[in-house]
Amino acid sequence: MNSSHRIGVAQGTALFVGAVLGGGVLVLPALAAEEAGPASLVAWALLVAFCIPVASVFAALGMRYPDGGGVATYAAKAFGPGASAPVGWLFYFAVPAGVTSAAIVGGAYVADALGGGQGMTLTVAALLLLGSFASNWLGLRLSGGLQLLLVGVLAALLVVAIVVAAPDARADNLSPFAPHGWLAVGHAATLLFFAFSGWEAVSHLSGEFSDPRRQLPVVTALTIVTVAVLYLGIASTSVAVLGSDPERSEVPLTLLLERGIGDWASAVTAVAAVLLTFATTNSYIAGGSRLGAALGRDGDLPSWLAPGHQAGQTPRRSLAVLGALVAALLLAAAAADIGLDPIMSAASACFVAVYIAGLSAAVKLLRGSRLGQAGALVSLAVVLVVFWFYGAFLALPAALVIGAKLFRLAARRRRAPAPGRAPDAEPAARPADRTASP
Repeated sequence: MNSSHRIGVAQGTALFVGAVLGGGVLVLPALAAEEAGPASLVAWALLVAFCIPVASVFAALGMRYPDGGGVATYAAKAFGPGASAPVGWLFYFAVPAGVTSAAIVGGAYVADALGGGQGMTLTVAALLLLGSFASNWLGLRLSGGLQLLLVGVLAALLVVAIVVAAPDARADNLSPFAPHGWLAVGHAATLLFFAFSGWEAVSHLSGEFSDPRRQLPVVTALTIVTVAVLYLGIASTSVAVLGSDPERSEVPLTLLLERGIGDWASAVTAVAAVLLTFATTNSYIAGGSRLGAALGRDGDLPSWLAPGHQAGQTPRRSLAVLGALVAALLLAAAAADIGLDPIMSAASACFVAVYIAGLSAAVKLLRGSRLGQAGALVSLAVVLVVFWFYGAFLALPAALVIGAKLFRLAARRRRAPAPGRAPDAEPAARPADRTASP
């Protein structure tokens, strides 16, 4: 039987923080510093600032149109029913790549602490993903409560790392500030965007709140503050203490913790990696599974996926499909020795495309709010610039959009009456289109 549970501010904030504050905090400070040197801190600061209008826009949309379809619903409201399928496919089929890359990062930290190799990395990743799927299978009452505990412990660990390492900061590590030029800051921003791409994921949870209009603004504000403090704290401490040498900062959290707890640092980092990974994958799977059920409800994916689309229910069929895709991707990564970078970049390109769709919809849907529309326009301009940095990886979102269009075309042909036969009754209005405007 499906569970029926609505989330409040505490669980909602934990799910939001878990989606945005992903495993990227373990590796991205080093990767961004290698790309742009100390100037990578500019990219971090810009993206934290970018979070404010983006998060506010998605909160406003969630308050007006609380639905498991998330950004796909917003696109349908703004541009018509035909827009929801491409947007929904972009997110739904990118979730397996996104959660797999996050799990591999967590598995790599555990393997490093235990002295294991690639086999152990993938095994730990598989176990973390299995736990996340099991948690969501049992419903939001369990996964939301567990998320709250995990995020609390995780935040405490990151704060400890910042506090114990801060006294070792050196001004010499900030010079030269931009050794690879200022264009490298743009490239660093594309890497970091993956770490800020959770807002579109939690848009699918807007219908799960007991009072979205009252709770979403509070949850969004708390998430922004928490993410800003932890991301900027870890990034700036890593650069100031460790510098930009990739050999010195490959595992920045471990090296920072060594300042205070010595040989226990690797083990504690492995624990932090497990918490981060579970928090991220738990949130993305929760949002993605609800989107799949909503797409099945609306005819944008097979109707077999629709059960569980109502708020408070568990979309187990959609969860099963995502689980199968994740298992296939993990097996492919093991068999073909696929690295982390291509999986992460492919997922990120799709998530950025979803941002473009959501922000474009917001420009139209938030016309009654000058501040909201202005925030959507500014955010959209930034996202469009970042989008083109993905180069060849743009082929994946393009393929998903084409696939969604072909699916809808085939579905319409199946519903079309045969020659000489009276047409069937008009289908009921799509739930996304019945949502009342404020």
